[in-house]
Amino acid sequence: MVSLEHSKIFAGLKPAERAELRGMARERTFAPGQEIFKAGDAGDGVYVVKEGTIEISVPVGQSGRRVFSEVEPGDIFGEMAVIEDKPRSASAVARRGATVYFITRPDMLKLVETSPGLAQALLREISHRLREFNQQHLREVLQAERLSVVGRFARSIVHDLKNPLNIIGLSAEIAATNQGTDDLRQRAIADIRQQVDRISDLVGEILDFTQGTPSELVLPPMDYARFVDDVVAELRPELDLKSVTLELACPPPSVELLLNPRRLRRVFHNLAHNAAEAMPDGGKVILRFERRPNEVVTEVEDTGHGIAPEIAGQLFEAFATFGKANGTGLGLSISKRIIEDHQGWIGARSEPGHGAIFQFGLPVPRVAEERGVERRA
Repeated sequence: MVSLEHSKIFAGLKPAERAELRGMARERTFAPGQEIFKAGDAGDGVYVVKEGTIEISVPVGQSGRRVFSEVEPGDIFGEMAVIEDKPRSASAVARRGATVYFITRPDMLKLVETSPGLAQALLREISHRLREFNQQHLREVLQAERLSVVGRFARSIVHDLKNPLNIIGLSAEIAATNQGTDDLRQRAIADIRQQVDRISDLVGEILDFTQGTPSELVLPPMDYARFVDDVVAELRPELDLKSVTLELACPPPSVELLLNPRRLRRVFHNLAHNAAEAMPDGGKVILRFERRPNEVVTEVEDTGHGIAPEIAGQLFEAFATFGKANGTGLGLSISKRIIEDHQGWIGARSEPGHGAIFQFGLPVPRVAEERGVERRA
């Protein structure tokens, strides 16, 4: 229980002002759950809690209510409507029963006008309230963003797993049938194993991305042409299911590069499937290669609508989906990280008469340069 004179807002009043305050204030008692005022009521006065707790809330939706503040003994509430001379913006309810002091708006304004100390205390209290509300709003925004991120990650995992799971399902049917040949069943079993490994890689990439730690890659020398041939063999049946044709505009150069096949394969899959999503009615994905003195450049072009200029600079940001029906925005971010882990670069552009063109460069190791390794498997 807190007396009116010892409440935070009135504690600094002079004796004469306290006497005047006592003559103005009226005690009011409210039962548990009883409404003191509701949003939209006139701001007819201020309240100071003598005993109990007051919940300040706002309506949410049709019948919901959200409590954003609890007022304890010695605290003031309802002051904003009095100062602004506007209707109440929230509702006040006695949580477990409460006794309050009520001071009418004219009396409160009279005290503020004659007591600089009260005006300063009131300003301090309002500033404190606004800071609290801002901090609470910021916490809620951050929490909502965290939940949104979790949802996007969940959609990313589901979306990335769809293609290998579809292949596993089809291959399992083939492997279980008695009508197929032994070779066909063995191929189906191999496809299942390959897609299980791919699922493991996908999940590992996402976990690696979320941890935000530098990747430590083992980069053995590998013939780039052979690697690309293997990736193309994986991608073609997947893209065929989406009515998308995968074409090679030129053969990949047979040069030894330092690469991690498991992770670099992810880049090809991301770019190819992003292209397929940009062409829901079907189209082509074209792979193009260029051997430069110090690097090998790979281009992935589609026959879609291209890249809008206003989003070109944000393509590789996490969760930048730009309206794709099934996009999650992680694919390009992960691809960028993988290429950079290979000491390479990645970019995108759009040209008149063409769809989106993504290209990335991988450095040619000096040993390979010195040997002049240029062979085609």
